[in-house]
Amino acid sequence: MNNNAKILVTGATGYIGGRLVPKLLEAGYSVRVLVRDARRLEGRNWAKQVEIYEGDMFKPASLDKAVQGVDVAYYLVHSMMDSDDFHNSDIIAAKNFGAAAKSANVKRIIYLGGLGKPNADLSVHLRSRQETGLALSQSGVSVTEFRAAIIVGSGSVSFEMIRYLTERLPAMICPRWVYTRVQPIGIRNLLEYIIAALETPKSADQVIEIGGADVLTYGEMMLQYAEVRGLKRLLIPIPVLSPRLSSHWVHWMTPIPKEIAKPLIDGLRNEVIVTNDLAQQLFPQIKPFDYRTAVGRALNRLDASHIETSWTDSLASSNGNSQNVLVANHEGMIIERRQTIVKSTRDEVFNQFMKIGGDQGWPYMNWAWHARGIIDRLIGGVGFRRGRRHPAYLRIGDALDFWRVEAVEPDHLLRLRAEMIVPGQAWLQFNVKPSTGGQSLLVQTAYFAPKGLFGFLYWYILYPIHSLIFSGMIRKLKEQSENCNQIPFTNQALP
Repeated sequence: MNNNAKILVTGATGYIGGRLVPKLLEAGYSVRVLVRDARRLEGRNWAKQVEIYEGDMFKPASLDKAVQGVDVAYYLVHSMMDSDDFHNSDIIAAKNFGAAAKSANVKRIIYLGGLGKPNADLSVHLRSRQETGLALSQSGVSVTEFRAAIIVGSGSVSFEMIRYLTERLPAMICPRWVYTRVQPIGIRNLLEYIIAALETPKSADQVIEIGGADVLTYGEMMLQYAEVRGLKRLLIPIPVLSPRLSSHWVHWMTPIPKEIAKPLIDGLRNEVIVTNDLAQQLFPQIKPFDYRTAVGRALNRLDASHIETSWTDSLASSNGNSQNVLVANHEGMIIERRQTIVKSTRDEVFNQFMKIGGDQGWPYMNWAWHARGIIDRLIGGVGFRRGRRHPAYLRIGDALDFWRVEAVEPDHLLRLRAEMIVPGQAWLQFNVKPSTGGQSLLVQTAYFAPKGLFGFLYWYILYPIHSLIFSGMIRKLKEQSENCNQIPFTNQALP
């Protein structure tokens, strides 16, 4: 297909869509996205490179403009809630979109559904995924339907369930679904398949089953995840644990609410493996990698610089100071974000957080930071001995007490990576943005990627202390910036 083709991506704020859009742009395609609320795209670094249309699958008239002039549309919209009507809602949405696409002469729809033998006793969720594909094909538009099982990638709800259960539970009570066979696929391979379909005419009007190189049980997936993370885990079979009880267990052990966990777990009773080699025939250039490789790549995203920031940045950019503190679990990372409006220029705010640490000390409870440094030295860490290279300037790679400067963006951002001993990985980030009336928005974010149960206990036990210190720190930085009469500087010319 010509790279000048117009590609529409629905569900661009979701897990797959949010990763697909930049890949399409890199490949040179002209991309349009359809979302219910355009504000949810704020902070995406590709948002200004695409056409953005707002629409609702349940309001057919709102879809007409979005599909006009489109050559191929990705349909990446589906529900997964523990309710009686989500199946009907999925079908209605697919029919509405299919009718709009047919009316606009869209050449093809590419849809991502779920693996599972159609004649088997599929869960309501898996049955809905397959019938959604059928509803799209009945519109009269050519459809390429991919069917996949668990997607291994940071942010995939199925993978996040495996991640959190394995990280938090040294011994896991395992219901029957833990021993169901599944063929997981890495997110990178999945994106390769659905993008390659654009250049593969023979993939039109096909149902294509895709999976990774391994067929495993969910229990084996948990144990292999533990091995990659360097954790020891024990599985204890409890065959009487029902899907509903399992969903409550997942609800309490992971960030996944029971309303989503229930249909997800109900689908885990079905064996979902690839039954033919059509994908290999159509896309011989794609070499699916094994589960361990997929897990390793997902764990590489345990880095503050790789966090998808749009959902939290949108709070800062669109809501001003309406939510001063946000604590969330996201892709294996605990994120604690604070923000405040500062009656000072961006340069002055940047100046203040660039001077933290070293001989000047930390803005709030400096004694507590030094006490943490002493503890770190006692347990074999770097402690506070290193100070900082320069009292006012920082550059990437500098040591700053028991932190390392990981990123500096002049007049905007400073990110520090912790080098003290902690059960996981930690970062502290400051960034400042212009606000109305010559004011600035200061955002302070702590990231923590816990390792194992002790990592989670460490975070939650110390959270009251961290909350006190981080709240006081952003308050002091605000006060210092507003009282600052120094000449502003940037970090562009370093001594």
